[in-house]
Amino acid sequence: MKLTEMKSILAEHKLMLTKSLGQNFLHDANQLHRIAEAAELSKSDKVLEIGPGLGPLTELLLEQAGQVLAIEKDERLFKLLQLRFSDCITLLHDDALAYVKQHRDWAGWKLVSNLPYSVASPILVELALATTQPERIVVTLQIEVALRICSEADSDDYGLLTLLLGLNYESRGWFKIPSSCFFPSPDVDSACITLVRRPEPLLSPELQAKFVRIVKLSFSQRRKMMHKLLKSQWPDDQLTEAMNKLGISLQIRAEKLSLEQFVELTKLLNAP
Repeated sequence: MKLTEMKSILAEHKLMLTKSLGQNFLHDANQLHRIAEAAELSKSDKVLEIGPGLGPLTELLLEQAGQVLAIEKDERLFKLLQLRFSDCITLLHDDALAYVKQHRDWAGWKLVSNLPYSVASPILVELALATTQPERIVVTLQIEVALRICSEADSDDYGLLTLLLGLNYESRGWFKIPSSCFFPSPDVDSACITLVRRPEPLLSPELQAKFVRIVKLSFSQRRKMMHKLLKSQWPDDQLTEAMNKLGISLQIRAEKLSLEQFVELTKLLNAP
């Protein structure tokens, strides 16, 4: 879908885009093809698309995947999408974040989307911690969010989002998308990031819930030492023994610990 066609559709239907819904539509054909290529789609794939807008990415997904489920919150756009795609995709008029909170089984699915930036992080966390996660995630995000996801311990961008997604996913890189590729052009830079589900989980489902609890508490006050934050929920002697066993200083702050260290700490603090 070219920019002229996009503008024509909006004008024909007298649609004013809503900034609060993050309606900045990607129209650049080269970037759209790069996103689809990163998804490595085949006709056996089931694809979830969140926020299809006017459907430029949807067109490519339909060509390459076997099944597409698209969720659009804006009723006006939903009706336009119905006219274009009702016979060939499953189209829902719904709040995507609420939907993924309720639907926890995404085995065999891939998420390929230009996500609404205002809800991108919570949507990704919900999917990454679902009962079964999508096997691949290819999404366009605000570039700062992409950097947070890919960051390493002891860096400015490293934090809660890094760890909650990193538990079940490995990053396969990202590429920048200039603001000029969107209509209207957003005030922030964008990036498309690819995440692939780990072949083997780092923790059991039961321990994953414990991991989330530990990580959230550890980052609840970034300037405080982890030991002080965690001992509100674990006995001091147990916590001290676990941290000493892993060679972790009792004075350390959460951003200094790697994903692997948080995983091992979770195992020790929840050992029978």
